[in-house]
Amino acid sequence: MRERMKNMQKKTLEAVVAGLTCLDFTPVFITPEVEEIGQILIPSKTVFMGNADIHAGGCVSNTGLAMCKFGVNARLMGKVGDDDLGKIVLQQYSNYTTTENMIISQKEGTAYSVVLAPAGIDRIFLHYPGGNDTFGPEDIDYELVEKARLFHFGYPPAMYRMYKEDGRELIEIFKRVKALNVVTSLDTCGIDERAEVGQADWQKILKNVMPYLDIFVPSAEELCYMLDKDRFKEWKQRAGGKDMASVLNTSDVKPLADTLLSFGAKIILIKCGSAGLYFATNTQEVLDGIGEDFLPIVNGWGSISHFARSFKPRKVLSATGAGDTCIAAFLTAILKGYPWEKCVDFAAASGASCVETYDALGGLLSFEELERKIEAGWERN
Repeated sequence: MRERMKNMQKKTLEAVVAGLTCLDFTPVFITPEVEEIGQILIPSKTVFMGNADIHAGGCVSNTGLAMCKFGVNARLMGKVGDDDLGKIVLQQYSNYTTTENMIISQKEGTAYSVVLAPAGIDRIFLHYPGGNDTFGPEDIDYELVEKARLFHFGYPPAMYRMYKEDGRELIEIFKRVKALNVVTSLDTCGIDERAEVGQADWQKILKNVMPYLDIFVPSAEELCYMLDKDRFKEWKQRAGGKDMASVLNTSDVKPLADTLLSFGAKIILIKCGSAGLYFATNTQEVLDGIGEDFLPIVNGWGSISHFARSFKPRKVLSATGAGDTCIAAFLTAILKGYPWEKCVDFAAASGASCVETYDALGGLLSFEELERKIEAGWERN
């Protein structure tokens, strides 16, 4: 009991969010809605655009800052370059929280993404990894992490050291954090099939990190590529160039969640784009291993399988950051002790709110505002 009280007294932070940091450039398309990018990007054609939105992006920016905006006491851990892009990122971070745990590299530049988000199709990212490729276990401040209730890490498929050697260093990070009695969470990102990351054995990586992972929040497409490439090809053919999530249903996603549960996953939230969210949990006995601080919250969450349809936004300007802010709401709701049904609904509602603006944070609402909209009969897809 004395040791447990000692551990609880250390928890002066609610969350640490670590992983990929970048600057997002989102040029605003003013073209009519399309079904394929080839209808817009044609050789020798000039495409007239609207203004450009420039915001910090990546998991650390979108999920971390959204959690801060939701009222979570969170610290951010990522790497930027000592350049103008890095200064923009840190300035935007300072509006929400301290930047003292960010690394400023003298060797690598700040990562950036050019986000192509024309109406009608999913986003396309042109990405420079910068310092994210050299981010490793030594860049985590474990003394600070030990003071947090939750450690969330994002985008290992876009961080070279996190997927090389079958994810050895990613596993090392989660193993060290879990040993500190901190609840752990992991998010993924899109994988370039033709690049080195596309050849990594992601099923092996996930299976090996799962013993140290409590909450896993991938997208359906990312997860399918990692676990079942043949199924992924079938989904791709079925979509016919359209947004893959638009052709998915529960029977597509459930087998992937079941595989994760067989690996020992505790809590899973699979993002299915405009269709919604698939929530699944392991048995209560497995959930009880999540950590003492979270035991009262997840009591009764065992063996759940639930698909939550997404909420209809008033307008769709850009899906940039929608998945990240959806996760931020989900994790925040868990930290605040909400029932799982509300955790999932707040996640879906935040994703819908996010797409109404070009940046990840501008459209976010408080949980009180989201609850009022849901109770007033917010229409679902």
